[in-house]
Amino acid sequence: MPAVLPHIGIAGAGLAGRLLAWRLLRAGCRVTLFDAHARGDRSSAGPTAAAMLSPTAELAVADSGIHALGMASLELWPQWLQQLHAQGGREVYFRREGTLVVAHAADRGSLDHYAALLRARLPNTGDGVLLEALDEVRIGALEPLLAGRFASGLYLPQEGQLANDQLYAALQTVLDAGLAAVGGAWHENCAIVSVEPRALRDAHGGCHRFDLAVDCRGVGARAELPGLHGVRGEVMTVSAPAVSLRRPVRLIHPRYAIYVAPRPGGQFIVGATELDSEDAGAPTLRSTLELGSALYSLHAEFGEARVQRLAASLRPALPDRQPVAGPDAEGVWRINGLFRHGYLIAPALVQRAAGAIAEALELRDAA
Repeated sequence: MPAVLPHIGIAGAGLAGRLLAWRLLRAGCRVTLFDAHARGDRSSAGPTAAAMLSPTAELAVADSGIHALGMASLELWPQWLQQLHAQGGREVYFRREGTLVVAHAADRGSLDHYAALLRARLPNTGDGVLLEALDEVRIGALEPLLAGRFASGLYLPQEGQLANDQLYAALQTVLDAGLAAVGGAWHENCAIVSVEPRALRDAHGGCHRFDLAVDCRGVGARAELPGLHGVRGEVMTVSAPAVSLRRPVRLIHPRYAIYVAPRPGGQFIVGATELDSEDAGAPTLRSTLELGSALYSLHAEFGEARVQRLAASLRPALPDRQPVAGPDAEGVWRINGLFRHGYLIAPALVQRAAGAIAEALELRDAA
């Protein structure tokens, strides 16, 4: 390792920015983070997401490349969460008990279409069963709450989920300690307006120079990344301690596929909407009614759930719906365009970028 730690500047302290900062600190870098928001802000994509780790389910809207990144990330997540905990971060809720996909009888055709899409796009990896057709008995065995409510469904056994609020808290704890130990910093409420290979320029005209700079700003980089735009997503968080689900459930509908992700303490994250829109305002009445009615149709016990939060955020997407993780033609390093797959693919992308940065700076492996 070099006697003088290389100094890396990271624009954006969202999911990718925090993970990258952590991995680079472990590799022997001094890191400085810049973000347009405060540490505890919950308005961006990372804190708003359901954090489902669903590579197979996402094949309905994604390709084999996203699936491969998702499967790689599923193996990384438990390792990284264990490392975070060992470094003093709180324990993060993580489960890998699969995803259940169901539909009401009137929507059986939509479920069949969804299943056909997945089967057509599933890679022949030899890694075991990725999709299992279910009957009413098997559904009830997997989720007793849904016994007798659905005649058929799908089980995607290798999928998982985590609690993103707990992850953000664990990363903040570990980063605060790690940055202080190497003379780094975390600049809150400091928007970066321009990223160069070795410099970050802030909205107040300041220029911050580094050995290498990385752009992880998400939609905040739209002025410098052609085609980058926001895709609006809306979620509802409810408390229903009397309701029990072991795993995420997707309810297929002709117009949308609602997901219900269980969390500790009887909480559930409910979402479905996806709109190409730069509007980051509060959820609409239509979306709120659709999310609530779909949740109630999954099981009537959700009718007594307490709504704790309604939120919307913009997920960064490029026209081809593919992420970028590496230097561009001008030598600017970027991790962006994760679209709706942030938690699904972030570890694999960050590992790739951190390893390449470590190699470029002749550091020890950052994997």
